Amino acid sequence: MEWTKDGFTISCRPEKLDVDLIHGFLSQSSYWAAGIPRQTVERSLRGSICFAVHHDERQVGFARVVTDRATFAYLADVFIVPAYRGRGLSKWLMTCVIVHPDLRGLRRWLLATKDAHGLYERYGFVSLKSPPIFMERHDPEVYSNHDEDQQ
Repeated sequence: MEWTKDGFTISCRPEKLDVDLIHGFLSQSSYWAAGIPRQTVERSLRGSICFAVHHDERQVGFARVVTDRATFAYLADVFIVPAYRGRGLSKWLMTCVIVHPDLRGLRRWLLATKDAHGLYERYGFVSLKSPPIFMERHDPEVYSNHDEDQQ
């Protein structure tokens, strides 16, 4: 799938992913995946529907969705590189995610964010309605506690 608008393209084609850019941003600039090994990023890309935002041939944004394509999706690793922020790209990226044919009609979507609630609320995301029924297993030190081979 691809969408084009105002000189930008959003593509779901795996060969269009700039793994160096994605790994660099996640490992060095994100609060949620700081220190993530490249091998882990590569594996996560293979197991997800990925959305790459390009300006000309340069990737400037990204999002991925982990899903069974039938009932559930988890939205992760959404970013626009700083030089391209403020142009409405994150909103357009989210629109493309929501309308992707493999992601329509899902019963539940989840995501975690520390600071972008306003963006996601535009697309129907709300705080958990029943937090007591959700559980998590979270290891924030996983990237520093394990060898890359174990990732």
